Amino acid sequence: MNRSSTYAPFVAAMALVVVASNVLVQFPVQGTLGPFSLADVLTWGAFTYPFCFLVTDLANRRHGPQMARRIVFVGFMIAVICSIVVPPLLFSLGLIEFGTAAGRLVRIAMASGAAFLTAQLLDIGVFNRLRRQSWWRAPIFGTLAGSVVDTLVFFSVAFAPAFAVLGPDDGFALEHAPLLGLLPLDAPRWLSWALGDLSVKLAIAVFALIPYRLIAARWRQPAVA
Repeated sequence: MNRSSTYAPFVAAMALVVVASNVLVQFPVQGTLGPFSLADVLTWGAFTYPFCFLVTDLANRRHGPQMARRIVFVGFMIAVICSIVVPPLLFSLGLIEFGTAAGRLVRIAMASGAAFLTAQLLDIGVFNRLRRQSWWRAPIFGTLAGSVVDTLVFFSVAFAPAFAVLGPDDGFALEHAPLLGLLPLDAPRWLSWALGDLSVKLAIAVFALIPYRLIAARWRQPAVA
């Protein structure tokens, strides 16, 4: 089998997850959950992006760290390009309600790219240090470490005023609101998004152990890079 065909599905899955997340992160979740205003806590991207860690861990398990890094780099390049091209296309087709300024698109793509590379390479490193231990340790600890770094890098670069040199700020994200939509402490809305995003990542990291176990169990022997 051609080597490119062995990792093409992983690259395609990675690019799909990241592009979808870069679009959906622009949309706060509307509605309430008890006293929580969800728009102050979550964007829809929080529910899709964590699955990129599943793709990385499966690629690492199947093909080893060298191939996993190649998948991360190729997926990164495809995702950044598509993150700039896809949102305007969706807007022109009437599939999203508002267009995003070019400067914001570039800044989101840069934030996503920086967070993606840092977090995924960290995930690979942690995974390989723990891969000979219990089957669940490598994916869960790799994903947890990567998730924390990913959230910190992405939300800081995409929304914090300190990074405005990379592109225009998002006024809605910078508005002050009760932290997590509930606490008496006011903070920029993007901080609540970051905390909500990290909470969802951690929950999905646990959930993703199920498909990881089911898929990995079908591979009798992991390929060695």
